[in-house]
Amino acid sequence: MNKQHILKLFAGLIAVSGIQAASLSVADQQTPLDEELAARQYTFSWMFAESHTMKPRGGTTLGPEVQLDRRTSEAFSNLQAPNLDVKERDRRAILAMAGDYRTSFDFIETVGFIEGYRPRAPYQSWGTERVYVVANEPEFVSLQHIIVMHFLDADGFESDAMVVKHWRQDWQYEDTEVHAFQGRGAYIRRALDQASREGRWTQTVYQVDDSPRYEAIGRWIHAPGVSYWKSDDRRRPLPRREFSVRDDYQALYGSHRITITPAGWTQEEDALKLVLDENNRPSSSQPYLAREAGLSRYDRVLDYDFSAGDDYWQDTGAFWSRVRRYWDAVYKEESEFRFVKSVEGMPMYVALFDMAGEDFESEADADQAIAALLASYVTITPRTDG
Repeated sequence: MNKQHILKLFAGLIAVSGIQAASLSVADQQTPLDEELAARQYTFSWMFAESHTMKPRGGTTLGPEVQLDRRTSEAFSNLQAPNLDVKERDRRAILAMAGDYRTSFDFIETVGFIEGYRPRAPYQSWGTERVYVVANEPEFVSLQHIIVMHFLDADGFESDAMVVKHWRQDWQYEDTEVHAFQGRGAYIRRALDQASREGRWTQTVYQVDDSPRYEAIGRWIHAPGVSYWKSDDRRRPLPRREFSVRDDYQALYGSHRITITPAGWTQEEDALKLVLDENNRPSSSQPYLAREAGLSRYDRVLDYDFSAGDDYWQDTGAFWSRVRRYWDAVYKEESEFRFVKSVEGMPMYVALFDMAGEDFESEADADQAIAALLASYVTITPRTDG
């Protein structure tokens, strides 16, 4: 796969921490597709705004029908088992996010804070993805998301599978520190005291190229039929759906909640759009532009062909494990670092995806190539302590 193809692919697919084009399920609908689309309603829909200004942007491509699995999953049943200790129930909740899904992403500004504020068009996207378990240890779980798309053309013919390595989430029990996002690609290590980490899990979210997005900490709450985790408030980088079209703010600040359901899971987000000065401090004159609500749904599907994703992960998994080790070393050894998304017009994710398809003579050669490539994107802040 050449660089131009990768650029075109990602421009068309990746958006939320999600995707622009998607496979839309209609198998579970009783209403014809065109009527169902026309009848959609949007929460917080700004009913007095001119309708054309609030037409959702995002994915519109259709794919083959998928079959939703509405049964209670085995993972959810295992999570509900009696007499589990708290940490094991937490682990089972995290592992319940693995599987095959039809995904949907909805984001909309709900409140504006500036004079003359006008809401921006909401965002919607759809897709199909498999979530793999990369690591499953007593106090650490890693989940890798991979998108596998099949598109339909105007004549109803189905395309070959389009595969995109998506985001990753790592979960650590009672973590001792986080690398807090500051703004403009900068991260600083922050220690967590005993009281703030006891019984809690950190979720670290990584980009499609395994570079970091954000870390947050929270506690899983369990009750009969309900398990959810809510993060603390943290700064987060702008997702692609925003930084590709906005330059009037530099970070999101807020929390998110993950809820495990019998047939999938959801992620709800509540974020302020934060304006930062050149030193990544909130603007003294107008720190916030608006508040945004987001809801991502992961609904389990049956009999969807994810084999192309399996093949990609089989072929490139060793390469991406080396990229993960690079970032693990940065996290372990460096208190402050920053990185840029693009150098001389080459996005980091494109360069890494291109390299993932190369053959290396040895493991050492692969490590050296990854380190040399990322050295042009990553800057380590020199230590000032003795």
